[in-house]
Amino acid sequence: MISSVANARVKQVVQWQAKAKERRKAKVFLAEGIKMFQEAPQKSIVEVYVSEAQLPALERTEQVWNKLRQVGFETVSEEVFAKMSDTQTPQGILTVLHQSEYQLEQLVNEHNPLLVVLENLQDPGNLGTIIRTGEGAGITGVIMSKQTVDIYNPKVIRATMGSIYRVPFVYVEDLQETLELLHQKGIHTYAAHLQGETYYDSFSFKEPTAFLIGNEGNGLSREIADCARQYLKIPMEGQVESLNAAIATALLMYEAHRQRG
Repeated sequence: MISSVANARVKQVVQWQAKAKERRKAKVFLAEGIKMFQEAPQKSIVEVYVSEAQLPALERTEQVWNKLRQVGFETVSEEVFAKMSDTQTPQGILTVLHQSEYQLEQLVNEHNPLLVVLENLQDPGNLGTIIRTGEGAGITGVIMSKQTVDIYNPKVIRATMGSIYRVPFVYVEDLQETLELLHQKGIHTYAAHLQGETYYDSFSFKEPTAFLIGNEGNGLSREIADCARQYLKIPMEGQVESLNAAIATALLMYEAHRQRG
């Protein structure tokens, strides 16, 4: 059992929790909690840490215990686990996983793709919620600008509730160039924009579709919005000008899901 916070492996996990650069360098990410461990693809698991106090409860959970025995795990003291954890109330199990690798070609060559394109989204909760809701709505992938928040940020991982394992995603250097590729592939692009004149439920999303969503504070940049084949808008009542990015994206994704039946 690891009982010292000065342990080299503990220090490494703490760095991975805090720094995207360190995660990228090691090509790993961290997922906390029993649900995240249960849903983790076994081939992606690098190592697992279990707190001493949580061990008896896990031993009584047959499915979890069997998987733990198969992949192997390290027991750590409560003090050490608290140091390694990114949450206020740790669940006592932390999984280190290989980062997933997807190619843009995979996403654009899907049969009848339904994509979400994010420009400079900054809130980890928004990104995680979009990934999770996107899985529920049947999207085929997420494309992000390089300035979008790190998808392996622990707060993003928590908000995905396991969908991080199943929704393909890529970061791209040049979003304008990527949108041009989408158009070449016959994918219709729609910008959620305050200057849109037509409500989103007036369009058909049965064909290959990509929704463009901008930064929480500034929306889509003029350059990226102008790349879209069509602006659309969400009905607003009262004095509300716009919706939270994740909520707006959810409405569009589920309208596409409804239409695709």
